[in-house]
Amino acid sequence: MFNLKYIDVSILSYGVIIMKTNYIVKAGIIAAIYVVLTILLGELSYGPIQFRISEALVLLPLVENAAIPGVFIGCMLANIFGGLGPLDIFGGSLITLIAAYLTSKVKNRYVGMVPPILLNAMGVPLILLFTLPKEAIKYGYWGTALSIAFSEAVVLTIFGLPILYLYQKFNKK
Repeated sequence: MFNLKYIDVSILSYGVIIMKTNYIVKAGIIAAIYVVLTILLGELSYGPIQFRISEALVLLPLVENAAIPGVFIGCMLANIFGGLGPLDIFGGSLITLIAAYLTSKVKNRYVGMVPPILLNAMGVPLILLFTLPKEAIKYGYWGTALSIAFSEAVVLTIFGLPILYLYQKFNKK
């Protein structure tokens, strides 16, 4: 048994690689929390002006590698319910995956906030411009980008940092 950088695995006979159960469970729980928070908060989670509280979980890759697939899968499932179609489902999820991966590469929690803020601010407005009617994007690309950046920063500061602190406190190894 050995530990890869991002996937905890065991090697069985014949070279079969199986991920450890706890890694899969952690990723699944994070994905489930992301989906439930996004769907429960409905309109607040979608559109050009949004406060997606579930995005607070994108700071967890600073301390938990299972959070990378967790937030990716959670975002993908949540975006199915958003009604904007494949571009949002796959494009929005890819933005979250890249942000989570980049966040995992930094050591400082405040620097870790930068990838999700910038990537969502630059990418989400593009998806919205291609999926929503033009009347729904009242402030154009840059206005929407600023709105998304602001909301992401607020969510990460008010919810993400405390969640990260609590996760670290209760999951000391």
